[in-house]
Amino acid sequence: MPAARNAMLTDGISRLAALRCLARLGLEALRRGCSPLGALNALVPAHTHRRIDGLAYGEHARQAVDLYLPLGEAPRPGWPVLLFFYGGSWQSGERAEYRFLGEALAARGILTAVADYRLYPEVRYHEFLEDSAAALAWLHNEAPRHGGDPGRLFVSGHSAGAFNAAMLALDPRWLASHGLVPATAIAGWVGIAGPYDFRPLMDRALMAIFNPPEAPETTPNHTQPIVYANADAPPALLLAAREDHIVYPGVNTGGLAQRLRTLQVPVTERYYARANHYTVVGAFGRPLRPLAPVLDDVCAFLKPSGQMGGGPPRA
Repeated sequence: MPAARNAMLTDGISRLAALRCLARLGLEALRRGCSPLGALNALVPAHTHRRIDGLAYGEHARQAVDLYLPLGEAPRPGWPVLLFFYGGSWQSGERAEYRFLGEALAARGILTAVADYRLYPEVRYHEFLEDSAAALAWLHNEAPRHGGDPGRLFVSGHSAGAFNAAMLALDPRWLASHGLVPATAIAGWVGIAGPYDFRPLMDRALMAIFNPPEAPETTPNHTQPIVYANADAPPALLLAAREDHIVYPGVNTGGLAQRLRTLQVPVTERYYARANHYTVVGAFGRPLRPLAPVLDDVCAFLKPSGQMGGGPPRA
């Protein structure tokens, strides 16, 4: 069979498998009366990991994380550690909705924390970044108690959560209040369909979040992660759906990747042809993995061949 025809056949089979997975997921959601994320979580196995719910990193009810631990005894110096922030336009989201992601990574030997943070309208920029920094500082201190290696601490997020992760990695102000520096505290960061340069602001809620009238000195330009790209930034893995009509990958993922490369920061881009803005993170779940190898790509970044984590241990 000619190579081109063989490739087309393989792609067609992959597409069919993905469509069948999406159909099963939709039927499961309807049957259980829950959201697609709820259906993904309903299919999470219990025997692949250990979970510790509701560990507080602050006094507010939303300042808490769920930990997903690999099974067995931790290797020396410990498991790689990933802190994940979900999306939701800084207006919605719950850590419990991402069990499918925590399980997927823990089953691959990565200690994973899924964090809540305060949302609009209770807070605006920059309080949710203060929460994000507090969560990372907490995990940096607590990971060794659970078998994690703080020298291989990564931060990640999807959509709005990828913005949070990017700001922790690129703008040293947020971690400075905890006595941490991104270049040494963060071994690398993973942005999934993230908004890194979303000027001008058109949505009214986003305008209220990022440029509130009571703080006119806060301009949209100063809130953009791309502005803070610097030569000391940790290595980055930037993932996106090729056709994302919510957060445009060319301007955001591609633009930030180009800026980081110009600064000689190690950066890897991955674009997925069959995923969209939502299924690119849903692909961590077992039913949607045929859509995109997101889990494999993230694990390869966190645990490259022959190493315990992504790159040399950080101080």
